[in-house]
Amino acid sequence: MRKRFMLFAVVVMIFSCFLTAQAGERAGQVSMNFDIQAGTDAGKVRLWVPYPLSDEYQRIDDVRIDGNADYYAIYREPKSGAIYLYAQWDGKKDSYKFRLSFNAFAKERKVRLKEEGEEIPAEVRKYLESNYWIPTDGKIAEIAKDIVKGRKGILEKARAIYDWVVENTYRDPNIRGCGLGIVEQTLASRGGKCADISSVYVALARAAGVPAREVFGLRLGKKPEQDITGGYHCWAEFYLPGTGWVPVDPSDVRKIMLVRKLSLKDAEPYREYYFGAVDEFRIVLERGGRGIVFNPRQDEKPLNYFMYPYAEVDGKALDYFNPKNFRYSVHFRTM
Repeated sequence: MRKRFMLFAVVVMIFSCFLTAQAGERAGQVSMNFDIQAGTDAGKVRLWVPYPLSDEYQRIDDVRIDGNADYYAIYREPKSGAIYLYAQWDGKKDSYKFRLSFNAFAKERKVRLKEEGEEIPAEVRKYLESNYWIPTDGKIAEIAKDIVKGRKGILEKARAIYDWVVENTYRDPNIRGCGLGIVEQTLASRGGKCADISSVYVALARAAGVPAREVFGLRLGKKPEQDITGGYHCWAEFYLPGTGWVPVDPSDVRKIMLVRKLSLKDAEPYREYYFGAVDEFRIVLERGGRGIVFNPRQDEKPLNYFMYPYAEVDGKALDYFNPKNFRYSVHFRTM
């Protein structure tokens, strides 16, 4: 009897360990399917798709590529470092189909905040710079200066800016997709989606001397099988000496507040969580790139940000905010 009890205890312990090991993780197959409606008179059809890579918190494997493209290859955009899959169809065809699928293993991204010294590595300093997409002067500089007044160190400043963004923006469900990430426009209206709110955080952080960048990703399904075409999502990271890159997601705090009708006080646990952590139901596609110029170069103007798939038919861009018109879908299923 005692042996049976001990065996049962061991089984329970192993099963408990298995559950613990799986906590904060999500795994499944992601399939991106494209059926570009170019018409039979199209001369050239081109497609660029973000290509996710493995890192400390996610593993991407068993990548599969199918379709009837005349040519495809993987490229890297030099300025932003964005990795992407490029496909091209030459001449008239009955259909323009393409499929990218991969297995994704994602873990909760949670870091222990520890500030040591004030040295910012040379490769990180570019995330302090002002540019057309992330301006840090004028009104933005004034707001940032007021927010961090009396604050010392990067961690205190990063937290003060995060709290200000949470308290002074709101999620606007009427904005298409993830928004445009136009900082001045979002600050003027205070409403936006994830790209808008994250861009405000990044601009204010940089203006206050805190290195920061946007993270462009995709939410994985929470159901065993799910359409996740609408799951593209943007959050942010700031660099903390002694820790490294720290995830923050003020936009998800505002989304939860809207969906669950929570006050700032009621949303406090979410505010605390999303400063230094993001959940396991997401993978990173690209980081920090704005004003993207591809190689092979697109015919249209530089791309605002690269998270959604991008396509051109005879030099004219398709609307990636409208997957029904563009005709693409993203599907998730557990393995």
